[in-house]
Amino acid sequence: MEFSDDDEIGWVTFAQSGVLTTAQATRLLGAGLTRGRIRSGRWRSICRGVLLTGNGRLTRDQQLWVAVLATGPGAVLAGVTAAAEAGVRGLRQEPLHVLVPAARRAGRTVLRRLPLDMAAVVVHRTSVLPEAHLQLARPPRTTTARALVDAAGWARTPDEAQAVLAAGCQQRRALPEEIAAVVEALPRARRRRLVRRAVDDIAGGAQALSEIDFLRLCRRYGLPRPDLQHRRTDARGRTRWLDAYWREWGLHVEIDGAHHMDAREWAADLRRQNDVWTSGDRVLRFPAWLVRARPDEVADSVRRALLAAGWHPSR
Repeated sequence: MEFSDDDEIGWVTFAQSGVLTTAQATRLLGAGLTRGRIRSGRWRSICRGVLLTGNGRLTRDQQLWVAVLATGPGAVLAGVTAAAEAGVRGLRQEPLHVLVPAARRAGRTVLRRLPLDMAAVVVHRTSVLPEAHLQLARPPRTTTARALVDAAGWARTPDEAQAVLAAGCQQRRALPEEIAAVVEALPRARRRRLVRRAVDDIAGGAQALSEIDFLRLCRRYGLPRPDLQHRRTDARGRTRWLDAYWREWGLHVEIDGAHHMDAREWAADLRRQNDVWTSGDRVLRFPAWLVRARPDEVADSVRRALLAAGWHPSR
């Protein structure tokens, strides 16, 4: 579509992916013309106060705009929805999460009457939403750091909360210090202690949820802290990264996530493991689920390997 400089309705429609509020359409076109386009079937009424300037199924971008516009002034995408829009991969796409100022009531009745081609919308309220926590984006959303903190608080389980934080940092979409700054600004944030602890672990080198779990296992069972994501140059001069490494005792622990089931990843892991072994170090490998489900078993194996390598636990 091409618009002239004075075609305001065209530019607003373009900027909002074809989704308008009834107030916007009425101001720009007039009430009669707006009603006529809906009655003729050229436009769709999505819910009370929100229109689609077309009659097809809602796209993802249009659903995001509906979520924001239907919840009223000041609403922004938040949590996993905002994080996904910022590029964090592997997050749940539905429901859509929206944050609104605590002083304003969102139209929950409107949101219960959304069409079938529209994702469910969950509305959250906050009394703390400074400009520094808002991203210049369309549709409006929180910054990635704020989105991750909120997503951790709204997650169904602590493990899911930690996974969201790890994903955001591992994929370089937010820095640990950015998340820490958000937490400091939200004294009543849900799971605040968990978020701060996870951020400390991530800043210390734990980039994945499995590595965060392993670091906590070491603390819990009185094992020395390993170096995480230790850089190593193999026999061919290539850079390798070891999940957990105790240099003093020559012990390397690899935490295998789901990606290690891929044949190419598996072959690369074996080459890396052989390189470590031929240099004289010991190597232990554990699946990520075992670290979480049977920490005593993992800790016992690591303890025995450290003792065999000359470690003497303090009494």
